[in-house]
Amino acid sequence: MPTAPRQRLTGVDLPNVTWRKARRSGGSGGSCVEVATQGSAHLARDSKDPMGPVLAFTGAEWGALLFEVKAGAHDLS
Repeated sequence: MPTAPRQRLTGVDLPNVTWRKARRSGGSGGSCVEVATQGSAHLARDSKDPMGPVLAFTGAEWGALLFEVKAGAHDLS
C-alpha cells in the first residue's frame, strides 16, 4: 500500500519545539539523538545539527521503532 508523501522538515521549520536527549548521553558532545513531540507527531534529529533534517513519526511508527530499538534490532556494534 503506498504511503502519503512526507514533508521535508528541518530545525528551522520547528522553532518552538522543545527538544530532549537522554540524560545518559552526557555532555561530551558525542553523537546524540534528540526527540520532541509536536501535536501527534514524534520528532527526532541529530543533536550536532539542530538546523538539519528532522525525522517525523506517527504514534504507531514511533512505538514500533522503540520496540525494535529495545529488542536490539538496530544495534550498530
